[in-house]
Amino acid sequence: MIHPAQLQAEAASARPIDTDLELPAGTLAPDVSRRALLGGAGALILALSLRNPAQAADPQKFGADGMPNGWRDDPTIFVAIAPDGTVTVTNHRSEMGQGVRTSVALVVADELDADWARVRVAQAPGDEARYGNQDTDGSRSLRHFFQHFRHVGAAARAMLVQAAAKQWDVPASELVAENHRVTHLRSGRSAGYGELAAAAAALPVPARESVVLKKPEAFRYIGKGEIGLIDNRDITTGKAIYGLDHKLDGMLYAVVARPPVYGGKVASLDDAEARKVPGVVKIFTIDPTPIPSEFMPLGGVAVVARNTWAAMKARDALKVTWDDGPNASYDTGAYRAELEKAVRAPGKVVRNQGDVDAAMAKAKTKVTAEYFVPHLTQAPMETPSAVVQVKDGFCEAWTCTQAPQATHDRLAKRLGLASDKVRVNVTLLGGGFGRKSKPDYVVEAALCSQEAGGAPVRLLWTREDDLRHSYYHTISVERLEAGLDEKGMPVAWLHRSAAPTIGSIFAPDPKHELPFELGMGFVNMPFAVPNVRLENPEAPAHTRIGWFRSVSNIPHAFAIQSFVAELAHAAGRDPKDYLLELIGPARRIDPTTLGDVWNHGEDPSLYPIDTGRLRRVIEAAASGAGWGRKLEARRGLGVAGHYSFVTYTAVACEVEVSPENEVKVRAVDIAVDCGPQVNPERIRSQMEGAVVMGMGLALTSEITFQNGRVQQGNFDSYEITRIDAAPKVVRVHLLPSGAYDGPLGGVGEPGVPPVAPAIANAVFAATGRRVRQLPIRGRLGA
Repeated sequence: MIHPAQLQAEAASARPIDTDLELPAGTLAPDVSRRALLGGAGALILALSLRNPAQAADPQKFGADGMPNGWRDDPTIFVAIAPDGTVTVTNHRSEMGQGVRTSVALVVADELDADWARVRVAQAPGDEARYGNQDTDGSRSLRHFFQHFRHVGAAARAMLVQAAAKQWDVPASELVAENHRVTHLRSGRSAGYGELAAAAAALPVPARESVVLKKPEAFRYIGKGEIGLIDNRDITTGKAIYGLDHKLDGMLYAVVARPPVYGGKVASLDDAEARKVPGVVKIFTIDPTPIPSEFMPLGGVAVVARNTWAAMKARDALKVTWDDGPNASYDTGAYRAELEKAVRAPGKVVRNQGDVDAAMAKAKTKVTAEYFVPHLTQAPMETPSAVVQVKDGFCEAWTCTQAPQATHDRLAKRLGLASDKVRVNVTLLGGGFGRKSKPDYVVEAALCSQEAGGAPVRLLWTREDDLRHSYYHTISVERLEAGLDEKGMPVAWLHRSAAPTIGSIFAPDPKHELPFELGMGFVNMPFAVPNVRLENPEAPAHTRIGWFRSVSNIPHAFAIQSFVAELAHAAGRDPKDYLLELIGPARRIDPTTLGDVWNHGEDPSLYPIDTGRLRRVIEAAASGAGWGRKLEARRGLGVAGHYSFVTYTAVACEVEVSPENEVKVRAVDIAVDCGPQVNPERIRSQMEGAVVMGMGLALTSEITFQNGRVQQGNFDSYEITRIDAAPKVVRVHLLPSGAYDGPLGGVGEPGVPPVAPAIANAVFAATGRRVRQLPIRGRLGA
């Protein structure tokens, strides 16, 4: 158990920062008060799970209000207009391929009524006191900031109109701002935004309640799906700057030899041969962070050199004897057996409805199944990297990070610097998937710069480093039992989920999943079953567990949606029809009544579980795939649906299984209902990417440990989906729902969870062989 006092202590130790962004002339000048920060990415997720009982009477905050440092909607912070009319929108979230820089600018530009061709984006540094929460995770960038950025654009538009009214001595009501100009309707007089920017900057920001937002029918960009990535040309021509690309004069290069086992340390070091490598500048030992290590370095031996090749060759020449520490015997095969034993006995009850034991005893048929999901790793194409300079009592970093404020705070903590002596500049991320929310690699780079006398240092993680020293997606065993009535429908449902928790990197040895993990498709299972008991047996962690795209939704969705298909088969029913009947009629369920106290941090009154929306995406995906059509031998269709990040998704897959039992995914239909759609072009892209990533974890990806060591070292052994394996057809079905003043769902992560069970169910339809463990490849038999 993690005591809330630990989180409060971390929050209390944080200090405000004061970092100004340089903006063009004519900028609406910033004016915002600083205030104390509240923790980082880790503290956030735990704070959501563990409210202090002493504060239970306080009104609970949801959405952006409930995040550390909340939100801002001041146009003087986010909008700059140059004299030539160029509009620069400051984006405070991290861009890692999801298109947030484009979407944020699109929202502001629409409410501003700016000409998209004259809109640019600046990237904010890590400064939550100024910009509000900056953690790019949880599929919540637009979910939390859409309305606030609408207000940013609308307030800036109102200030431009007011500036023109004052200059022309006419009522503001006679003016209209449209397509980058303010026009006086009666006289026809007009001025461009650039001409009015300086005068507008001198005006007070209008009161929030006075700002009038556009009506959705007047939108020019929002919801149209016609705007491509604002960085697309730079990305495709190689001009975009990622963490691995940043260069400084006099820059040195570093790599680190890290303990091969989590919790290990250097026992002895002979670096004589390594020092002989030409170009080596410094070799030193990094003290390990005691378990739990949170976001701090694992320790090891750092090599700083004048080029990367020299640093790597010197690392190879190190003679290190390691003390492997408490996790030296970690073996995932043996650990799986421990988890299987755990789920076959009663565990901590986290939801109890009706009388499962009595109903199970009276059931006509009983079905039991166990499902296994291995460790996974994020494996972004751009490995963790950072350029950091620590000089004259100041630290500046340029890095690919999902958590700029957490990065800032950990640098200040490890270096012993005041908060205002640290600056974190955010580059583009070549993928993140949760790995780059943990800034251990940035701290390593800072220590290298410090040891190198203040020279800027680029720290590189090789692919082997990335795979063998990651924060891994949890390993899990899921056991489900159901008692069926004479119609083949469950009257009793028992599910035990055993998996080490992310909380293990923050506190010593917690053995149960935290509420946020349980709320990822487990306790909030919405099926119309009268008797339900859900249990969470103990599962200690032996490696670093961290966020992975979709997090615990992956094992929960795989197990539950696969089990539903098994029940359908036992009942002699079509699996899609059975799934819909199990969901039951359209209804809105308060998630707290199911034991979900988290609900993705959102207000349950605004975000109930809507089974009608879940039914709709399942029907749409199945219809798109031509559900029910006759297929050739060894081909099959599978379907799965899931609710995550307050969004509803479903996947229908057509697979072909060769006589050698190789699985080929031929076509995928994915349907999504995320509420109002801000940028449909990006939603489609995210769903397509989710399909490819979901295929990898379904078919090929797996991290295993022996003697505490990761056995995979590169993409030859940890396989992600390759281009020749990608389906030729991916159809994305967008099901918009709700008004633009209503709540939005997440988009970045919800597409992943239903992919694996849909593929597994399709394999059964094609072969009659049931898939109960991932990855599938090599496990179907001869």
